[in-house]
Amino acid sequence: MKFTMKDQAFETETAYGKLTVSGNEDYGFRPFQLMVSSIAVCSGGVLRKVMEKQRMTVHDIEIEADVEREPSEANRLTKISIHYTIKGDNLSEARVEKAVHLASKNCPMARTVEGSVEIKETFTLV
Repeated sequence: MKFTMKDQAFETETAYGKLTVSGNEDYGFRPFQLMVSSIAVCSGGVLRKVMEKQRMTVHDIEIEADVEREPSEANRLTKISIHYTIKGDNLSEARVEKAVHLASKNCPMARTVEGSVEIKETFTLV
């Protein structure tokens, strides 16, 4: 990826369009937002695949991600709490809990920050 400075941001072109990143959200996505999005969506995508391989029917997964940061350490991310709201057929708490655990071990984005950012995952079945 190649990024070019534009005013208060950096931009790159992707297959899906222009991505603008800035430390000020008035000018683009903030870097931490992209990192949290990458981890949450990667985790959710892996979870969906794991559940489907285990023959669970998934109709929808909604993901909420809350972030904790440490101001005294350059405002670094310290914890990401990911909550999945999962809609499907005949889903059991025990099977989904095992799938969430397995998915967390197979998400490359989450594994990349392992040891430096705590990731907590919870879910609700609807």
